[in-house]
Amino acid sequence: MSMRIHSLIFAVLLIPGIAGAAGGDGDEGGASGVAPKDPVIAAFASAKAEKDWVRAAAVTREAVSRKPNNADYHNLYAFALRKGPNADMDLVFKHYREALRLNPEHRGAHEYIGEAYLIVGDLPKAQEHLAVLDRLCLFGCDEYDDLKKAVAAYEPKR
Repeated sequence: MSMRIHSLIFAVLLIPGIAGAAGGDGDEGGASGVAPKDPVIAAFASAKAEKDWVRAAAVTREAVSRKPNNADYHNLYAFALRKGPNADMDLVFKHYREALRLNPEHRGAHEYIGEAYLIVGDLPKAQEHLAVLDRLCLFGCDEYDDLKKAVAAYEPKR
């Protein structure tokens, strides 16, 4: 085989490992079966598994105050707020936007803010984030698939 083909095969085999190592794309705490290394994300995942959104929000709110430049923490805090009782959607959007300001390619934040836009009835904004995910997920990804399903489920209800 030529060197070019070897390089291509190596690159294709390497991509999943690089993507997993990059983190921060909505795999908040072990969806892949690998235990998270970040204790905040581990605590969030535990609260999420129990659907304890108040605890999930408390954990991530504290994490955001300690590390305000962490896009994952903003994303997870907004997610917990959105899922919890009496969601303050202004605060939810504030933290999703901050996550995306810190990391414009954060797939999880694009998925979740798109879902939040559907909650408030803004289909065009949800579709904008779906289009961004379509661009970011060259070979497809769960975040794109999940938001696409949410948009498709929302459209007949209009």
